Amino acid sequence: MEIPVHSLDGKKAGSVKLPDAIFGLEPRPDLLHRCVNWQLAKRQAGTHKVKNRAEIWRTGKKMYAQKGTGGARHSSARANLFRGGGRSFGPQVRSHATDLTKQMRALALKHALSAKAKSSDLIVLADAKLGEPKTRTLAKNFEKLGLQSALIIDGAEIEKNFGLAARNLPGIDVLPVAGINVYDILRRTKLVLTKAALDALEARLK
Repeated sequence: MEIPVHSLDGKKAGSVKLPDAIFGLEPRPDLLHRCVNWQLAKRQAGTHKVKNRAEIWRTGKKMYAQKGTGGARHSSARANLFRGGGRSFGPQVRSHATDLTKQMRALALKHALSAKAKSSDLIVLADAKLGEPKTRTLAKNFEKLGLQSALIIDGAEIEKNFGLAARNLPGIDVLPVAGINVYDILRRTKLVLTKAALDALEARLK
């Protein structure tokens, strides 16, 4: 698959051939769904917690006599059916993370890249560099490229001026190639790869 390469001001700057092993797969929704669930579960803090009856500070003295009151037989006021008592089966601090093998994660990334390529939502830039960190200038360039909701992947490091200019634009995410992931690819309409990012992906996923 061959697609054009654009400069940041929207002009064509040649073309590049995308490897079919990475960008030419038939996207599998089940695999993408599984990887997104894995990512979202992994980033949950899991710090929600309630107190059970063993953690409630309240007297353990028997409330009233076992017989003769006409009421139910109660013992501790820490029981879950009383106001201020412990809660049964409530959330506890735990990890929500699930397991997903490296091979499955790499395959899901290939399918996410292929999905963007198949829907013509993939743009390749020659580079992502600015002479000065001006958000207005970058916004005009993005208008020429038709970018409103986009994930931009650069090489090993994001160019400083570009990163500063892009961070104030809503709907635009900028990541180094090491941070590319399935969830961020799918949550934005367009995927923008620099040539440096494309070379790094080919070396990583070939």
